[in-house]
Amino acid sequence: MTGEPLISLRGITKVYGSGPTAFQALKGIDLDIMQGDFVAVMGPSGSGKSTMMNILGCLDVPSAGTFRFRGYHVENLDRDQRALLRRKYLGFVFQGFNLLARTSALENVELPLLYRGDQRAERRETAMQALDRVGLRDWWDHTPGELSGGQQQRVAIARAIVTNPMVLLADEPTGNLDSERSIEIMEFLAALNRDSGITILMVTHEPDMANFAHTIVHFKDGLVDRKEEGKRAGRAG
Repeated sequence: MTGEPLISLRGITKVYGSGPTAFQALKGIDLDIMQGDFVAVMGPSGSGKSTMMNILGCLDVPSAGTFRFRGYHVENLDRDQRALLRRKYLGFVFQGFNLLARTSALENVELPLLYRGDQRAERRETAMQALDRVGLRDWWDHTPGELSGGQQQRVAIARAIVTNPMVLLADEPTGNLDSERSIEIMEFLAALNRDSGITILMVTHEPDMANFAHTIVHFKDGLVDRKEEGKRAGRAG
C-alpha cells in the first residue's frame, strides 16, 4: 500500500438543514485510504461515521471540502456521474442483507449484472463464480428463507463483489449475526481483502470485529478522533 491514496478526504464537512436548526454532522474530515487497505470505522451514534460512509459510497455529497477517488474530484460530479462511479468501482454490504425474499441466491447475485445490462448466459456464469468464491455454489437455487444468517450475508457479499469492485463498503455486516457467524464473515472479508486486493471500508460497533481490519478509524463529534492498527489484522485465514 504505497503511492497515492485511493481515497483522499480534505476538510470534508456535512451540514443538514439551515439557520438555527442546522446540524453539522461532519466538521472537517481529513482522511487518506490506500488501495488494498481494510479500514474499520468506529464511533458512538451521532459521531458522523455513517454520514462519511454515505459520502464515500457516493450516496450523498459533502457540504464543503474535497473528496478524491483515484485522483478525480468526486465532489464535482453530478448525480449520474456518481451513479456511474458506484456501479463501476463500489460494492455494498448491509447489516440487513437486503436480499429479495422470493428469489434464489443466484438471482439475487445477478441483480447488479442485470442493471449493468449483461446478457443472461454471461450473467449466470459470473454470478455462479461469485457464489463459488463465497462457498455457496451448491446453494444457488435456495431462497434467503432456506439459508442461515451467515449464508445470507455471504450471498450479499457475492452480490457486492460480482462486478469486481475496487472498494467494498460494509455497514455493520455482522450486526444481525451471532458471534460464531460473525467471525466466519469477518474471516471471509479479511481473506477477500488479502487474496483479491479489494479495499474494504467497514462500519462496526464491535471492537472484536474491527480488529480484523488493518486500520481502525475512530470518529467522535464529527471528526476523526484517532487511528490505530487492528490487533488481528493479517491473522485471519
